[in-house]
Amino acid sequence: MKTRRWNEAYLFLTPYIVMFGTFIIIPVLVAIALSFTYFNTVEMPRWLGFKNYIDLLTHDEIFMQHVLPNTIKFALIVGPGGYLISFLLAWMLAQIPQKPRTILALIIYSPSMTMGVAMAVVWTIIFSGDQAGYINSLLLNMGLINAPIQWLQSPEHLMTIMIIVSLWSSMGVGLLAMLAGVLNIDQSIYEAGYIDGVRNRFQEIFYITIPSMKPQMLFGAVMAVVTTFQAGDIGVQLSGGNPTPQYSGQLIVNHISDYGLIRYEMGYASAISVILIIGVYMLSKFSWKLFGEKE
Repeated sequence: MKTRRWNEAYLFLTPYIVMFGTFIIIPVLVAIALSFTYFNTVEMPRWLGFKNYIDLLTHDEIFMQHVLPNTIKFALIVGPGGYLISFLLAWMLAQIPQKPRTILALIIYSPSMTMGVAMAVVWTIIFSGDQAGYINSLLLNMGLINAPIQWLQSPEHLMTIMIIVSLWSSMGVGLLAMLAGVLNIDQSIYEAGYIDGVRNRFQEIFYITIPSMKPQMLFGAVMAVVTTFQAGDIGVQLSGGNPTPQYSGQLIVNHISDYGLIRYEMGYASAISVILIIGVYMLSKFSWKLFGEKE
């Protein structure tokens, strides 16, 4: 009987295992293998050992001087910033009645569903470099500038705009998970907390809300990490080219696309991908340390 139940469980898990293995496990293993080779998509891969990793860390000036600092800056602002904003919005939405909460949650969540379209249409119009751009038009009418600013082609402004757009579009599945977590907290815990000495909303959040929704906080943290490191196309879509102007918005995902899809150096691109995977894994483990259940 027990064996039959195990067989039934594996039967239901089989589609997921097959899809996960086909589209996640196998591509990761292939990328790791190719990272030790020279592969131009035409000839057979040629074994290089650790040369790609050595070149990446010692000879790739673009990676060390632009890509890595840009990625760290972008991740440190967008990741924690979007995560904190998601939690605060989820907490505030939980304080209002159901109907307006549902409408506002849909409005806040919708940018994450239309991210590519919104970037290509809305934000490029807002930051357009001519007089028709909303920001330039507003500043010109106010007399703050004398000529239109090339926002999306300016190395001084591109990263800031990327961060703004990313924060605007970061309210995705993590926000909904946190909202569900806040709404499912037993209200009697709050009552007990106020009896035991909780005096204000800040203490309520710190001592009751966050500890009571650690699974949702962990899920939101992992999603924030993954989403942040996948957001490399933002700079390319805003500026219109890869690499971005003077590499000012070049992130590690752009560097992978540059070598893999433009230069067809798949082995080197795979080495960069492995570095990215390691970074995401380490940050995910750190998130687990913060919000994972302690045995």
